[in-house]
Amino acid sequence: MRARKRIVLGLAALLAAIAGAPAWAQPLQLPGAQPFNAPGTHQAAPPATGAPAAPRQQSLPALKIAGEEAILGKVLHHNGNHGAATFEKLGSGYGLKLSLDGYQSTNLVEPCAVSMGDAPVPVTALGKPVGVPRYRLEAPVCPIVFDVLDGAFLVVEPSEPCIVQAAQCRVDPRGLWGPDVGVVASQAKGIERARGAAERALRDGYRTLTSKANAVDQRSLAREQAGFSGEREMVCRDFQREGQYGFCAARITEARAAELRARLGLHTEPKQAAKPKPRPAPPKPAPLSLTPTQ
Repeated sequence: MRARKRIVLGLAALLAAIAGAPAWAQPLQLPGAQPFNAPGTHQAAPPATGAPAAPRQQSLPALKIAGEEAILGKVLHHNGNHGAATFEKLGSGYGLKLSLDGYQSTNLVEPCAVSMGDAPVPVTALGKPVGVPRYRLEAPVCPIVFDVLDGAFLVVEPSEPCIVQAAQCRVDPRGLWGPDVGVVASQAKGIERARGAAERALRDGYRTLTSKANAVDQRSLAREQAGFSGEREMVCRDFQREGQYGFCAARITEARAAELRARLGLHTEPKQAAKPKPRPAPPKPAPLSLTPTQ
């Protein structure tokens, strides 16, 4: 009887303790049990397993692509130290004043020079087939095709040197035309930053283009990208003080990054900010008319 009484008293004490517990006390949460939801709250359903993830929007960092103004009126030289070229405005188009250094076609150790005249020769715009402005120089003795870069231009045609018969001079305009070493040296820090940004843009563009290609095109892209470093080295190896400043490599890398974006169908030029609409002028107050009193 006494034992039963102690049990009853113990249960009564336990019930009294529970009844006197604070209202904010939380129930015991066992491992693996669902979390407690307070009255009036809603628990979100767990994500369904095996559901396809939402596609991520691919984005590429900003890439500055220079226009014609980047070379307008500047004197540029083949590999930074040979010949001279000046891109000038002509009416509604552009022209190129050009002189080329070369060697006698009958004696390739004897230097010679060819000038296209004192006036700029008109150039024809060819659009942006590789993401940068392209022009063709209308010169019968040595027609050239070049791409406009930032403070330089890259001659991509002709496929071989020109022989100017009137001067018996062999000239080779292919490669990068850029500023002389004095100008390049003054831009050393900017060139270094531009090279880093161009390398990042190049990697991102290559990865994005590869992700959209099939297996066959991916292998072709891999070979193309692997060969780019060698091609850049061939173009830039004779540019003046290239090992010190890297001007040519920076510009060629920017051009390659722009080409990849053109193949992706992406615009490389930043969008122009919308001009604020002018506020309408406040209405003028009507003139005050006074009526004479009688």
